[in-house]
Amino acid sequence: MSKKYVICYSGGKSSSECALSVAKRHGSENVILLNHDINGHVEQACTKKLKQDVADYLGIEITYANHKDWSTATPVSVCVDAGAWKVGRGKILCTNRLKTAPFMKWMKENDPKKENVYVYGLDKTELSRVTRRALAMGEMGYKTIFPMLWPENVIVRLEDIGIDPGKIYETFNHSNCTGCLKAGWQHWYIVYCTRKDIWEETKNGEDAIGHSIHWDRGQEVYLEDKEELFEAMRLAGVVPTEKIKFQTFWAQAKKKVKVYEKEMTDLAEHDKNVCLECSL
Repeated sequence: MSKKYVICYSGGKSSSECALSVAKRHGSENVILLNHDINGHVEQACTKKLKQDVADYLGIEITYANHKDWSTATPVSVCVDAGAWKVGRGKILCTNRLKTAPFMKWMKENDPKKENVYVYGLDKTELSRVTRRALAMGEMGYKTIFPMLWPENVIVRLEDIGIDPGKIYETFNHSNCTGCLKAGWQHWYIVYCTRKDIWEETKNGEDAIGHSIHWDRGQEVYLEDKEELFEAMRLAGVVPTEKIKFQTFWAQAKKKVKVYEKEMTDLAEHDKNVCLECSL
């Protein structure tokens, strides 16, 4: 098999623009859009639409490397089945089950000579992640590139070709699963306000596993512990959004719900160190 450029294709804005940029430089016929399809319960319809819109524009099919039960499995359910939220060196287990393990299997079966180049959508704000990913893939013998680090004039943006990234970006900064197990409390406030079904599923998951998904200063903090605060915020008119930086978001929330001022300071400190993006 000749060399292909394998886009680690999450269906988000960055991976879509990576696909467009690489196809422009190397030709669509040399691009593979490698996606791990996720249950529509947690992956929004506009994300699935964006994936297909970009594939249609490039004139190529999406290649899937899926969890065996992808159509019914959720991040919470695979963790509950395993009896843990994390695996190995503290990595969230759902990413391993739904994305990493199928990805590794696909590479072993489809790129045994390690000829392909693997394309990631990490950008200039994520240079430490770029380094980690390049080193991890390099240690396994795979080559990587990061088109979001290219000069701006060679990156193809969605707006350049008239493709809408979707309504998810009106509220969220990323097209992660709704109820991302890596996300901070700002994300989970949105889930509390807009997706009570996922909130309840995750609460039940915490009960089943016996541990919380969030830790603060070495202490477990459960979703149930935040319900009184989040309801007060909702009633006070705190808008559920990630489009405001976390420092500003929690500062505004403090003003609206002053009785919880110290607790909101703690939440802001927690979110400062939380990764909000699931990576392929």
